Amino acid sequence: MDNQRTRILCVEDNKDSRDVLKRLLEETDKSYEIEAVETAAEALALDSNSSYDLYILDIWLPGMDGVDLCRRLRERGRKAPIMFYSAMGVQPADRDYVLAAGANAFLVKSVDIDKLLPTVKQLLDGHPGSNEPQQPELTQH
Repeated sequence: MDNQRTRILCVEDNKDSRDVLKRLLEETDKSYEIEAVETAAEALALDSNSSYDLYILDIWLPGMDGVDLCRRLRERGRKAPIMFYSAMGVQPADRDYVLAAGANAFLVKSVDIDKLLPTVKQLLDGHPGSNEPQQPELTQH
């Protein structure tokens, strides 16, 4: 396997969203190697046998939610950035909850689509402030 590849694990239970996210990332940077799975259990199994440069998680997952998955990854000593991209999170308390679990960034699905790729790049590049939580502005629906 090519050492120059940037490995990203996406955990999203909705197949259409998972496929779009995977395709978007692959088309953005050919050096990205994306693995996309449906459940936290699948993610933990893959994580046991591989290392990743970035994790992108949804909150609502079958079996174990993304917040618990985030905590488990941190408990395993994973230092790679963890970004949530989820439909949940329009309240500040929602963001605080996932960031307290060890996430580096939180974006609201669909609303923050324009921030997705720049945030991925920032987290992967380790720019100053990339360890600080990225919190998009609240939007009213």
